[in-house]
Amino acid sequence: MFDIALVRFLPSDTRIKFISLRWVAMVLSLLGIIGSIYIFSTKNLNYGLDFKGGTVWEFHLDQDPTNADLDAFRQLGPELNLGELAIQTIAQAGDKAQAIRLSVPKQSALEGDDNDDRAQQLALESVRAAVINLYPEVSKLENTLSVQVLGTKVSGELKVKGAMAVILALIMVLLYIWVRFEWQFGLGAVIALAHDVILTIGVFSLTALEFNLSIVAAILTIVGYSLNDTVIVYDRIRENLRKYKKKPLEDVLNLSINDTLSRTIMTSFTTLLALTALYIWGGPGLNGFAFAMIWGVFVGTYSSVFVASPVLLLLGVNKARLQK
Repeated sequence: MFDIALVRFLPSDTRIKFISLRWVAMVLSLLGIIGSIYIFSTKNLNYGLDFKGGTVWEFHLDQDPTNADLDAFRQLGPELNLGELAIQTIAQAGDKAQAIRLSVPKQSALEGDDNDDRAQQLALESVRAAVINLYPEVSKLENTLSVQVLGTKVSGELKVKGAMAVILALIMVLLYIWVRFEWQFGLGAVIALAHDVILTIGVFSLTALEFNLSIVAAILTIVGYSLNDTVIVYDRIRENLRKYKKKPLEDVLNLSINDTLSRTIMTSFTTLLALTALYIWGGPGLNGFAFAMIWGVFVGTYSSVFVASPVLLLLGVNKARLQK
């Protein structure tokens, strides 16, 4: 039988001098970080309902909504000058049709009226009227499941907690790598992960894609993916430092990256296949998450090779201690 295993198409004895490219990679990374910080400071992020506040209305039709129904709901936001409406479908128990969760972003008070709550109420009423015009059955009292208002205070707390989740993840990574390897490894891993997070935030600022709690979850997932890739490379570096005691550190780093290159390529490729399918067929509700993850796979793979490993060369490694 003909063997078409992917590993057969990947060389197993590469000798690419990755570390010699560290200065080029450093310049590219610094430009990316500076650019991301500049774009974020000037454009900020396109925060979603989770971080801006707004109103969530849950209701159901007499039948399961089709893609055409959901598209019709999404068009109401621009038509009513209310911004983009977030639409989700929710499965219900029993024989009831799927519920629809429609999120109206926070509205600012009109000129001459300083009541933001009134502006939000008017926005919801205009959306309800437009939906009832399309689907009269929504006017029935039993078809409305709930109406919840997400205030500025709550959304502000979510923003702070989201940032704290990312920062605490980086701190825990530093402690974990420090205990398992050496402090140089821990600092190198955190620098690589911070690099990935900053570039991801910069891309979302540049593209103005909606930034919500699902994107925070994607960033934490990126941290986990990149860390896994970095730890595998670091583990091989430690192993080769013990095996090749007289080799220069730069040669050991190159050897270790090449040893794990086949695994890195296959893991990234198969992950990208799943994420691309999720992005194409997952629907608007998952597009942001899938996009963040696709970008994260690219920058995570890049940083594990061109950021995390070269940092060890700059910081120096206690070879004698690792070779015990």
